Amino acid sequence: MIFKTLSDWMKRSPRSVLAVLAAFCLVMLAFGQYLQHVVGLEPCPMCIVQRYAVVLVAIIAGLASASANRTIHMGGAVLLLPSAAFGAYVAARQSWLQWYPPEVVSCGRDFYGMIETFPLQRAIPMIFRGSGDCSKVDWTFLGGSLANWSFVCFSAFIILAAALLWRQAGRSRS
Repeated sequence: MIFKTLSDWMKRSPRSVLAVLAAFCLVMLAFGQYLQHVVGLEPCPMCIVQRYAVVLVAIIAGLASASANRTIHMGGAVLLLPSAAFGAYVAARQSWLQWYPPEVVSCGRDFYGMIETFPLQRAIPMIFRGSGDCSKVDWTFLGGSLANWSFVCFSAFIILAAALLWRQAGRSRS
């Protein structure tokens, strides 16, 4: 059932697939902001890196979908592969840390500690690295942590980009 639905969805134009991917990334980023600012979860440094990877995927997919040229669509799919793979790697590493937490946590500093300890020139870049413990599970959905779900999403992005490239390669041979 799901494969029939996926195959039907993949019959759409690469432009629409990339546009939906970009929109999904924006929803992911909005949900992350909701969890941070409304729910009160502090992102760890690995969460921040994953956000950057989602932003990169969104930019690539958005720019590629904005073009009417199929070559640009396929170029975007090629660029999506390493971007999503990087995000998947970071999410997998964070999932590993959550399943097998280290004895000493050295993932980040708290916000006020950075401001009080370091000069502003050093504190501002540290703020964007996040704070919190990367091995701590603050939120779960259906038994999976944010890092687990992030890995699933990045893996889906990789599969989607590979499917776009595979479909285009099949058209080229015909």
